[in-house]
Formats: sequence, C-alpha cells, structure tokens
Amino acid sequence: MCNLVIGKLKIKTGVPVFNYSITKLANFPIPMADLVSHPDEVRVVSRRFGQGAANLDRYLELDGYKAVQKALAMEPDSIINEVKNSGLRGRGGAGFSTGMKWSFVPKQSAKPKYVLCNGDESEPGTCKDRLIFEHDPHSVIEGVMIGALAVGAKSGYIYIRGEYRYLLEIMQKAIRDAYAKGFIGKNIFGSGRDLDIYWHGGAGAYEVGEESALMESLEGKRGIPRIRPPFPAVVGLWGGPTVINNAETLANVPHIILGGADWFAKLGTPKNGGTRLFCLSGNIAKPGVYELPMGYNLKRMLYEVGGGIPNGRKLKAVVPGGASCPCLTAEEVDVAMDFDSVAKAGSMLGSGGVVVVDDAQCIVKFALRTMKFYQHESCGWCIPCREGTDWIKKTLMRFHAGGGMKKDIDNIQYLAENMLGRTFCPLGDAAAMPTIAFVKKFRKEFEEHLDGRPCPYEKAGAEELVHA
Repeated sequence: MCNLVIGKLKIKTGVPVFNYSITKLANFPIPMADLVSHPDEVRVVSRRFGQGAANLDRYLELDGYKAVQKALAMEPDSIINEVKNSGLRGRGGAGFSTGMKWSFVPKQSAKPKYVLCNGDESEPGTCKDRLIFEHDPHSVIEGVMIGALAVGAKSGYIYIRGEYRYLLEIMQKAIRDAYAKGFIGKNIFGSGRDLDIYWHGGAGAYEVGEESALMESLEGKRGIPRIRPPFPAVVGLWGGPTVINNAETLANVPHIILGGADWFAKLGTPKNGGTRLFCLSGNIAKPGVYELPMGYNLKRMLYEVGGGIPNGRKLKAVVPGGASCPCLTAEEVDVAMDFDSVAKAGSMLGSGGVVVVDDAQCIVKFALRTMKFYQHESCGWCIPCREGTDWIKKTLMRFHAGGGMKKDIDNIQYLAENMLGRTFCPLGDAAAMPTIAFVKKFRKEFEEHLDGRPCPYEKAGAEELVHA
C-alpha cells in the first residue's frame, strides 16, 4: 500500500495486475482491497505497483528486462517505428510523439549520444512519476535502455526532483542492483554492447523540468533554458545528440516492446495510444492516481471514478493537466481526455494533474495562488516572465484584498497576453495561459471583488471549515 501526502491531501493508491494480451502473467495476490481503484482502470504502467517490483528479483518475476532483451535483437529503426506506431506521446506535458522525437537523433555523430529521463515532477497537481520511481524504478531504467538502443547512445541519466529525496535512495539501489546483475554496464546481457546509467538529484527548481534547463543543471550550471535552435536531438547534453523523455513516457516503452504497437495504440484513441496516469485532487470525493485509457471522458472521470463533488457542492472548474493548463468550466468537462480533444476544448492535457474546484472556492484566490507559484519559480532570465509574473501577482493580491479597480481586470489579462510567446521557455506561457482563462471565463467573479469589497467567498469558506 502507498499513502501519498500532498499538502493536506492524503491519497491512497493501489492496483491489481494487468495481463498483456500476448504475454501471460501470473495473477499475484494483492492485499490492497482498501485502496483507491476503479473497474475502468487499465493497468499498464501501474501494473506492478504494490507488487514489490522495486526489488530486482521480483521485477524479473514480473517480466522485467524481457523487453530490453527483445530490443537487443531488433534494429534501431525497428524500435523507433514500434514506438512511433504505438501512438505514445510525451507524458510530461507537451504530448509530442515519442517515436518521432527519437527519429530526430542523427544516426552518425562525432560526439556521444545520451538519453535523459526527466523525473523532475514539479507541476502543481501532478503526483504520478513519484509512484513509478517508488514502485517500479526498474521500468524507468529499462525504458532508458531501450531508448539508448534505439538512438545509439551509450549513456543514460535519470534526473529526479530534488524534493523526492527518499526516491533517490530507491533509484540508487535499483541502478546498483542492475549493475550487479550485468544488466547495465559492460557487455549488457552478453550482447557485446556497453551502456551506463546514472542518477542525478535536482535542487528543487521547477524550471529544470524544461528540457534545456535540465541539461544545464546536469552539466553543473545554473538551471536556466537554452536558446533554440539548435534542438537537443542534434546538440544536447555536452553538445551531443540527446533524447529527453518524461519518466512515465519511458516506463511505457518496455510494455510497448513486449505487447506490440498495435495493442498499445488500441488502448487509447487515434494518435493518442495507451493509457495515462491521471492525478485527481482538489474538491473530489475520491482523490488519487488512476490509470485510465487515453480519451477517457473527463466528466465520467470526475463523477464515476472520482466519486463526484463532496459536501453537496457543485462543480465550478477543472484544471485538466496541471496548473499551467487553462481551466475548463463545469459546462466544458464533457470532453475526451487525450491531447487533441483537450486542445480542441481550449486547454491542454499537460502532465495529467486534474485539479477540481467546487463552487465554494474563489477563482481570484485560485489565480493568485497559481501566479505566486510561477512568480516564485521563474528563473528570472526573461524580462516578460520575471516582471510579468511579479506584476500579475501583486495586482491579484491587491484585487483579492478588496483594493482592486475595474481596469485591473483588463490589465491582468493584458499583462498575461504580453507574456505569451515572448520567453525563452514555456514557463512564461504556463503562467499566462491559466490567468487568461480565469479572467475570460470568470470575469463576473472578478467584478464581484470590486469597490473595496472583501472576497465574497472568504467568509463562506471560513464558516464551512469551522463546521467541517
């Protein structure tokens, strides 16, 4: 059993075994009846959670390292095509085709090639990579190995968020055990190929979740973004061609190699293959991390999987993919949760952090808390981001305190719009996009804060807290 504590939110997670259609697995007993689960879940990435797979011997019992052995007998282009045809898209937020990204790496290079796992999970509302590192660290190692075989790399790095200190110990042990077995290092699996994998702990900076800032951090520099082009696939870590993928993305790769591209693609929707770890939090009856097929309906996720809005409240808004994604109103949640459908609805699937907001919450305060985060985490390199986040935060603070003016509403939107597309990395956009959505979709609520009034939701919220 795994109990997650996120702020004051305690989340229970647990999963049964998922059986491949072509790879039969034993139905290992799982004493997790009291854990959050739902019949609609499809276990792929989470199929080993609660099975003790952090132990290498147990991981091997659960088909561990079979995928990389299969990949060793495949041509690099065949591996890339398999991943490409599976419809696997980046689970870190951008949703770019994983196989396509791998294909950009040049076949010949005078400099060494690298594969990096981005485990710097810092997006507010997102808490799923930590479960992979805790329960199935070898799947990440195996995913890095397959990626390295696909692009011709001999070194891989697993970068883990600095606040996840206990997970670093788990990953360190997993890597040591894999070296001891000869799975990584010299002559892996007797193939004549060498592959080294290293772990690296971050220093608590949200900015290094951006891939070029992550490379700067790995090189021992300040974690700020690089100007692009050139792109990492051509000039990346230490100037060598580099592939960077999110931890959940790489954890999917061994399952694709074993189960096949067609099987994985059919789990989701067209161009959105597989499943997704969705992190349900906020004003929801059954918060937790659920693995559901790509394209699963958001409204159904909220009311059937998540149990609906507690305390008789009504739904006001949902952030569908982490704090950087524009919110959806209660009228907009009847949408398929895949990258293309959510984009068409005016938001992003992002990193899978589904944050639920009920009608007792103040959107202005929610916008303020969001902006405080981005203002604090801005690396300060870009003027639009450094100054824009600070001005919006100060304006929202004054506005929420009752000192706002009508022109502030337009100014907040104006400042946010002038940050979009004007920064070296997406952090400026991540701060601007939800702010614009808050103002456009909940302008009436902003107007209710005018004329020196205190927040109309503050008193009601305080009274509910007392009686809760």
